[in-house]
Amino acid sequence: MASVKAKFRPSSIDGKEGSIYYQVIHNRVVRHIRTDYRIFESEWNGKLSMIDIPTMLPAERKHHLRLIVQQVNRDVGRLESVIKELSCKDSCSTDAIISRFREISELQSFYSFMESVIAQLRRLNRERTSETYSAALSSFMRFRRNKDVQLDDMDADLMMEYEAWLKMKSVSLNTISFYMRILRAAYNRAVEKGLTVQKHPFKHVYTGMDKTPKRAIHFKDIKHIKELNLSGKPHWELARDMFLFSFYTRGMSFIDMAYLKKSDLKNGILSYRRHKTGQQLHIKWESCMEAIVAQYAAGCSEDYLLPILKLPSNNLRSQYKSTMFRINKYLKEIARLCGITTPLTMYVSRHSWASIAKSKNIPISVISEGMGHDSEETTRIYLASLDGSVIDKANSIILKDL
Repeated sequence: MASVKAKFRPSSIDGKEGSIYYQVIHNRVVRHIRTDYRIFESEWNGKLSMIDIPTMLPAERKHHLRLIVQQVNRDVGRLESVIKELSCKDSCSTDAIISRFREISELQSFYSFMESVIAQLRRLNRERTSETYSAALSSFMRFRRNKDVQLDDMDADLMMEYEAWLKMKSVSLNTISFYMRILRAAYNRAVEKGLTVQKHPFKHVYTGMDKTPKRAIHFKDIKHIKELNLSGKPHWELARDMFLFSFYTRGMSFIDMAYLKKSDLKNGILSYRRHKTGQQLHIKWESCMEAIVAQYAAGCSEDYLLPILKLPSNNLRSQYKSTMFRINKYLKEIARLCGITTPLTMYVSRHSWASIAKSKNIPISVISEGMGHDSEETTRIYLASLDGSVIDKANSIILKDL
C-alpha cells in the first residue's frame, strides 16, 4: 500500500525559510513532490511531521501558517484520494500517483481554470468577453499577490477580503460588482463541471448595479458640438463626426459602427447585427448620415462604411480599440471647447439619444427597441439618472398647486 507524508527541508542558509515537500512511497520506491510553502525550522514539528504554530508569533504570521496548514492538509488528502483511486484500478505506482495528483491540482487551480475559460472564449471569437474575464482575473491576482488559490478554497471569507481590498483601492461599486460577477460566473462553471462543490462564496459581496453619474448631455450640447468649427483639425473633426453618427443612428455603439459594411446599406435602410446581443436592427438612412459617410468615403477601406478599420489586419479588435481610444481623447477636448462638464466619450452619444428621446415623450418600449436592448429594464437603467433640472421643474409644478 502506498503512503504519503509531509516533510520539511531546512534552508542551507541560516535564518532563511525552508520548504515543505511531500514524500510518496510505494513498493519501496520513494518520490518527492515540491511545494511553494515556506516556513522556518522553528515552525516545524519533526516528530509529528506537521507545522507547529508558536504562541508568541505575531497574529499575521499565525494566520499565514494556518493557511499553509490548510493547504498541506488539502494536498495530503488529495494524494490519499489519488492512491485509493489508482489502487482500485490496480494501476498504482509512485509515478502514477504524482502524475494524477498534478493533473487534478492543475484542474482545481482557480487561475488555471479561469485561463482555460478565457482561452475558450477566444476560440469562440468572443474577444470582448475574454478581455473582461482577463481584467477580472488580473485584479484578483493582484489582490492575491499572484499566489494561486484552489477552487475548493474559494469561500465567502476570501471574497469579502477581496471586496474590502478593492474598496481600499477606491474602486467604484460598479467595478467591484463587475469583477465579482465575472469571477462568480467562472466559479459556477467549475461547479457545473464537478471540479468543486458549490459553497456560494459570493453571497456576501456586492454584485448589484450602483446608480452611476449622468452620462447624457442636453440637446443644445449636441447642436453645439455639431456646429463647432474644427477646420484645420482633422483628428478632432473625425471624433466629432463619429460621435454625431452614433447619435444619428439611435446611439449605435462604437464597435457596431466599426464593423459596418458598405453592403449593410441597401435601398435606404442600414441593417446591422449588434455585437453585444446579436440582435438585428434596421435604421432608415437619413441625409445627415449620408453627409458623414460621403465626407470620409475616400479614406475608407473597400469593405467598411466608416474610417475606423482601415488597415489590413488579422487583429481588427486591437485596431478598433486604438481608434476608439484616440477618438475619446479628442472628444474630451471638444467637450472643453463647448463648456460641457460631462466627460465626453462615444458612449455618451448612446445615453444622450435615449435621454433626449424620453424628454420628447417617446415611450420606453420604442426607445428600447430603437437601441436594440434585450429588455426595457436595460433601457430604464440608461434613463435612471434623469437630469436633475427636469425633476426640479416637475417639483416646482407640484408645489405651485399647494
